Amino acid sequence: MRDQQVYLDYAAGAPLLPEVKTRMDEVGEGLVNGEYGNPSALYATGQRSRRLLDEARMQVALLIDAQPSEIIFTSGGTESNNTVIQAFQRQIIWTTPIEHPSILEPLRKFSRQKARFVSVDNEGRVSPKNFYRDPDPKYCPSLVSVMLANNEIGVIEPVREISMKCRSPKYKTLVHTDATQAIGKIPVDVNELKVDLLSFSAHKIGGPAGIGVLYVRKSAHVRPLLSGGDQERGRRAGTENLMLIAGLAKAAELARARLTEWDKVAGLRDQLRAEILREIPHVSCNSPKEGCLPNILNVSFEAIEGEAIQLMLDATGIAVSTGSACASSKLEPSHVIMAIRGDAEIAHGSVRFSLGLNTTESDIQKVMAVLPKIVAKLRDMSTLKAGEHDKES
Repeated sequence: MRDQQVYLDYAAGAPLLPEVKTRMDEVGEGLVNGEYGNPSALYATGQRSRRLLDEARMQVALLIDAQPSEIIFTSGGTESNNTVIQAFQRQIIWTTPIEHPSILEPLRKFSRQKARFVSVDNEGRVSPKNFYRDPDPKYCPSLVSVMLANNEIGVIEPVREISMKCRSPKYKTLVHTDATQAIGKIPVDVNELKVDLLSFSAHKIGGPAGIGVLYVRKSAHVRPLLSGGDQERGRRAGTENLMLIAGLAKAAELARARLTEWDKVAGLRDQLRAEILREIPHVSCNSPKEGCLPNILNVSFEAIEGEAIQLMLDATGIAVSTGSACASSKLEPSHVIMAIRGDAEIAHGSVRFSLGLNTTESDIQKVMAVLPKIVAKLRDMSTLKAGEHDKES
C-alpha cells in the first residue's frame, strides 16, 4: 500500500510515537524474558508488574491533575464511555445531540426514555443556562455527560460552567466529560473542570490503540461494566495489558511536555481555513473561529459529497476524513453537522481536516495545490447546483 504523503486525520488517530514504541518494546521484551508476571500475583515478577502499573497510573494522573487511585485502565474511550452510560441505565441522563457514538448508542439502548438532549447553537456549543432551569426534583438527572471538545468540528464546550450549574446540595448529579479529542491538545484539569468522570483514549495522543482511561473521582461510585476479578480495585475486571499501559503512560508523559507546541498547529489550521475560503467558492466552515481545538477544521463544500473529496484527495496521497472514524461506514449525514446546520446537503458535503504536531506548512500547500481542482471537477460532474448557501464571510 502506498504511504500517505500528507496525513491530516489526527482526530481519528495519531501515529504511534517512536518513544512509545520503544517503551512498549522494552516491556514486551521483559514479558518474553519472564521479568514481568501477572500484576495480581504476590511473587517477585508479579510485584514488578504491579510497580509498572503504579508508575503508569501516576503518569496518566499527572496529565489530568488527578490522583493515581482515580485512574482506571480500560480498552479505550468507547469502553470508558459505555461504562459510564450503562452505570446509569434507567436513570435520567442529560447530554447533547453532538456526542460521540460511544455515548449516543448506549444511551439509545439503555436509557432512551430517560435521556434529555440539551440543544447546541450553530457553532455546536451548549449553553450552561440550559442546565437546571427551574427543574422539578423528580426529573433531576443522575448524570450529565457533555464532551469537552467535539471530534468532528473541534468546538470546546463550557464543561466547567456546566459542572458548576450541576453542583448543588439539593441534587445528586454526577458530571462526565468525554475528553478524548481534548487530551494533549489543550490543558485538561479534572479539578478545574470540576467533573466527576472523564474518558479518553491513548491512540489520539500517539499511544497504542486498545487502551484508554476512565477517571472516577474518589467521591463518585460507578458500577463496573466488566465483572470478574478484582483488578483495578474491583472497578474493571480482566488482567491488565502491561505493554499497552506502558505505551499509554509514555504517550501521556510526552503529551504533557508538548502542550505548548499546539499554538503552531493552530496557526497552520487558520492558514488552511483562510486559503480554502479564498480559493474555493461556495464553502462554509463548521468549526468555530474561537473556542475551538487547535487542530480541527471542518468544512462543507456545496453540491458535492465529502466522501468523493476524501477519495480524490487520497488518490493524491492526502488523508482526510468526512467526520468521526467510528461512523465512517454509515451513509447517513453527520449527526453533528445536522445538529448545527440542519441541512443534509451541507452535512453530506463536509470534510474534516485534523492536524498534528508533525503537520507542516508544506502539507498545507500540498492540499491547496490539489483541493480547488478536485472541488471544481466534482462540481462539474454533479447534478446539484452550488451557490444556494451563503459563503462564510
